[in-house]
Amino acid sequence: MVQFLNNQNSGFAQWNANRNAENNNKKFQLKSFFMWTGVFVALLWIFGGFNKINVDNTNIKFLDDIDISDVPADEFNSEKISARVQGLRISNIKLNDFSDNASAVTLLDCAECYAEIGFQMTGTTGPMANTVWTREGTAYIWRATDGVTYRREFTIDGNIVTITDTINNVTHHDVSVAPFVRMARDVKNKNTGVDTGAIAYINSDIENIDWIDLDKKSYMYSTVNGFLGFADQYWETIAQVNASDQTMRIRKNANIYVADINVAPVVLSAGQSRSFTTQMFAGPRDQVTLDVAAGKIIGINKTMDYGTFAFLTRPMLWSLNSLNSIVGNYGIAIILFTIMLRLLIWPLTRKSFTSMIAMQKMQPEMARIQKLYANDKARMQMELLRLYQTHKTSPMSGCLPMLIQIPIFFALYKALLVSVQMRSAQFLWISDLAVMDPYFILPILMGGTMWLQQKMQNTTRTTSNGNDMAVATQRAMRWMPIIFTVMFAFFPAGLVLYWTVSNLCGIVQIYILQKRAK
Repeated sequence: MVQFLNNQNSGFAQWNANRNAENNNKKFQLKSFFMWTGVFVALLWIFGGFNKINVDNTNIKFLDDIDISDVPADEFNSEKISARVQGLRISNIKLNDFSDNASAVTLLDCAECYAEIGFQMTGTTGPMANTVWTREGTAYIWRATDGVTYRREFTIDGNIVTITDTINNVTHHDVSVAPFVRMARDVKNKNTGVDTGAIAYINSDIENIDWIDLDKKSYMYSTVNGFLGFADQYWETIAQVNASDQTMRIRKNANIYVADINVAPVVLSAGQSRSFTTQMFAGPRDQVTLDVAAGKIIGINKTMDYGTFAFLTRPMLWSLNSLNSIVGNYGIAIILFTIMLRLLIWPLTRKSFTSMIAMQKMQPEMARIQKLYANDKARMQMELLRLYQTHKTSPMSGCLPMLIQIPIFFALYKALLVSVQMRSAQFLWISDLAVMDPYFILPILMGGTMWLQQKMQNTTRTTSNGNDMAVATQRAMRWMPIIFTVMFAFFPAGLVLYWTVSNLCGIVQIYILQKRAK
């Protein structure tokens, strides 16, 4: 009896091998399902599907604000921006080229939001936030009691405001001047899918500090020269003092985030006069705009967040903008871009289909090998590898189009989120392609086309071998259209539109290849 049970050709051995194969396939199905589910849950986490916990930090001391209601306010206007100037402070910066609910997009617009450009003085009195200046033509003048004169002039070039301060020491003793910039603002949306929060240029390197990190602790940097400010999904407010030896701090108080630039003191001898220049950028996170601004604020063109696949995101964004300039609609531009992309990867799609046909022809031989070497896994793998080499194919070759689309997917996701041009871009019933479809029509269409494409592929790969791993993978993948539909329901509508059109292109391509194969 023992010899019979140990006999590899006995019915018991074959029954035991088949049972082990079935159990292994069930385990493989479960592993495949949980693996893919884990991947997409991780993607949902990365793309901001879950809210992060804000940690309140109330132990940081903050300088009490000063009442500046008695300081006269002026409005400066240019083609690109307009701003409110009140003493040392600039606020309510409107971007004339961009609208939000029928009104211009406004930065630093809350009651406690401002950019203050001032001086810490030693040996004399300096202007404070509540100091009332005298306007003389285009300049603002203020004189200290000892005669030290402060003259401030504003110039606006594009999205850059330049503040030029000239200090004239008419006393008979030295005075010390330490320029500073303080920027304070609130935050309405912390989870955008791109790098937002404080942004600093420290010794030729960009430092990004997320809002959530600022909730937990404060930051301080020392640099020879640089800039500091805040970045939202589409907008940036950056300040730079043209002076060396700077200390930068970013911190939070209650619901207000504060960024400071403090410059090392400069001594003005008796009778000496000196000018200090501060430049402030307020505008869109647009590469063309930032490249222009980099002529005055070095490094600001590096503040765009293109993500891990920046080498794909930048040309992709350029392509979408170029197509939009031709057709006049970003929805149509995404459709055309998707079709062009699918045509570009057509050779890979054809190779994948050819691999499926080869795998189908191999199924009987694969089944024989799996049954024959059920108890010898090493030999089974060796024989299967030899079979793949004979037919010049592999199980992974059918996944090439999907693998190619993964970096494209991530790059397009970033392109849609960082593109200020895509903001409020309309297409059919969708009012903004950069946010989710409010009616969930596109996600449902995407799930339906994905199911149809998967069904057509499975028809090509169907095999009678119930123990085949490919079939087990297909069974696990049946849940993918449902998982994708739920996950994509909260993704930008432009991204869902891309995936839907890509599925439709895939359906047409599979139909053509199946027809040729017959």
